[in-house]
Order: sequence, then structure tokens, then C-alpha cells
Amino acid sequence: MTDRPHRPETIAAGALGFEDAASGAVIPPIHPSTTYVRDPDNGYGRGRVYARADNPTFDIPSRTITELEKGADTLLFASGMAAATAVFQALDPGDHVLVPDVMYWAFRNWVHGPATRWGLKVEGVDTSDTDAVRSALRPGQTRLVWVETPANPLWTITDIAAVAELAHEAGAWLAVDSTVATPVLTRPIELGADIVMHSATKYLNGHSDIVAGTLTTARKDEFWGRIKAVQTQQGGILGSFEAWLLQRGLRTLFARVRWQSAAAMTLAERLSARPRVLEVLYPGLPGFHGHGIASRQMTGGYGGMLSIRVKGGTQAAIDTAARVGIWRRATSLGGVESLIEHRASIEGPTSPVPGDLLRLSVGLESPDDLYDDLDQALCQPPGQG
Repeated sequence: MTDRPHRPETIAAGALGFEDAASGAVIPPIHPSTTYVRDPDNGYGRGRVYARADNPTFDIPSRTITELEKGADTLLFASGMAAATAVFQALDPGDHVLVPDVMYWAFRNWVHGPATRWGLKVEGVDTSDTDAVRSALRPGQTRLVWVETPANPLWTITDIAAVAELAHEAGAWLAVDSTVATPVLTRPIELGADIVMHSATKYLNGHSDIVAGTLTTARKDEFWGRIKAVQTQQGGILGSFEAWLLQRGLRTLFARVRWQSAAAMTLAERLSARPRVLEVLYPGLPGFHGHGIASRQMTGGYGGMLSIRVKGGTQAAIDTAARVGIWRRATSLGGVESLIEHRASIEGPTSPVPGDLLRLSVGLESPDDLYDDLDQALCQPPGQG
């Protein structure tokens, strides 16, 4: 391992400057072993005991993410849901928690379902409204404020610095789901967050070939110790091959996210002028609610995700998605391929998502080809496939 580089692009692309001492290899190896040999004195002088708590393959991706987020430590999980739920399971029954009204639907269902049955007092709030957050906080009772920004799939923006100040004044931790922003565009810890979560399935990996999640902490405190215990005791760990693929994906993170952000901005501007598009939801557009805050806390772009609302309602949106050729009709986001999805169909009747909305994950294809493909789908008369 060479001296640690300082610029984030170099940290990510160079895998922290990894070089294998024995072979000179520049690609970190995979360690599939699940257990480690004790020393003659019955100890573990090399620091490895059992793979549920530790694996050498975790070291470089976790250290890379820690460096990129400017944090103190990072844990790798088997999924984004495993990472997110671990934070809540480190709380005590009866603790008050604030969560966004708009957030990833599967996690929203979990926090308002199993988490409340377990005993947490979960309250939804419009986290884009700082005054609403201030009013909802219960000093001495609120233990955690969870925000997602930009929030899937309306791309709602929360002022991380402002909410961090309010949370800390009330004695609460602030955790930020920064999956869409990535450390390329936003580093929540520098804005006051205590914990940063990523569904690493998405941009951190970027190739749609693993399911993973990460948590990064601003400090190794007692709460972080409780989160680590949840991971180790419940076993929500990443496999060694998946950890290796995550590190592989991190090496191209900056190139991918910057391309995708620029392409999404181009598409948002062009689609805004289409007569069959009722509205484009994208933080980079000056007319978007939250654009000013996004401009302050997102550096170098506004992300690769946008949504469009199609004139004609739910069926018109579904028909439009059925007519594309380059865009793939599939769930997930953040990969090299562009995806389109009718979110209301996925989220069900309790979703805050309008029926006319299509979520777009911009990949690495030509922006012109992506626009032309979507434009022809929008231009066809309603009811024609």
C-alpha cells in the first residue's frame, strides 16, 4: 500500500494506492475464508476471528468509502435495507424518530411497520421544511432524525446542515441516506451528519451486479458500537465476492457520476420543453423547489436521477414506458444502463407518487440517443404501443 492520496478521485480510482507486496498486483484479492487461525498463545494477534465480524476483502472498500465521506469508519452490509434498518435497531423501544414523508418506499414501509411494532415512535415529517422539522422534534425524546436527499422518486431536497443543527440541539443523531448524491456530489458528514447510508447496490457499485449497503460514521462512539453489534449479531454482512465487486465499482465512481449528472441535466432541460411532459422533477432545474439548497450542498452536479410527469395520467405514463427501446423497463437505479419505471405501480395505493410519474435513472449511453428514444415514446398517440 502506497502513501494515502489526498484527492477523492485518486482515492477511488487507485483503491487507496493498493499494491500487493508479494506479486506487485494492483488489483486487491478476494479472501473467501470464513475463519482465521489462533496464535500459539490462544489469541488473535492478527486481528481476525470470524468472517461475520471481519474479512480482509472488506478492508479496502470500507476504507475507501470512509475516506470519500470524510468519516471515521464504514461498515458493509448485505443490502441497503440491512444497513438502514441496523441504525434503527440500535435504538431502544420507545425512542422517538423522525423520518421523511418522501423516501425509498421499501424502507418507508419498514419504519412505519415492523419498526413501530418493535416499539419505536416513528413520525413522518416534510424534512424539506426546516420549520416543520423544528416543530416535530421532541428534545430529550427524539433520538434519531433520518433524511434522504435527494429523496426517491420526487427528488425532494433537505437542508442537511440546518437539520443537523436542529437535531443536535434536541439531542438526536442525524442519519442521511445519500444514495443518489454519492460522495462525488455531497458529503453529509462535512455538513453535520452523524451517519451516512448508501444503498451500494446503486451508484457505489454502478454495474447492477451486487446488492449491498454501507454505513459511515462521523465518530466511533457508543451508538456506532451498537450498530456494529447489530450487524455482527444478526449477520447482515456482505459476501467477500460482493465486497470485491463493490471495490471494483468504486474505482470508476467519479467518472460515472459526473457523466450521469451532466446527461441528466441535459435531459431535464430538453424534456421540460416537450408538450406531453407536464413536469420535470430534477434538482438542477432553477424552477425546482429546493434548487437553491441543492446548489449549496451538491458540488459538481445534481445527480443522475430525474422524474417526468406525463400528460394524460397513469395510463399515458405506462404506455410511454412501454414504447421505449434504449431505456430498460426495470427497477433499481445508478447503473451504467438507463432505466425507466412507473413508480406508482411498484409502491401501491399508499404511495405519495403521482400516477403520471416515470422515474428515470440515466446511464452511460449517449444523451442524444436517450432523449430521442424517450421523445418518440412520448410523441406517439395515446393508446398506441
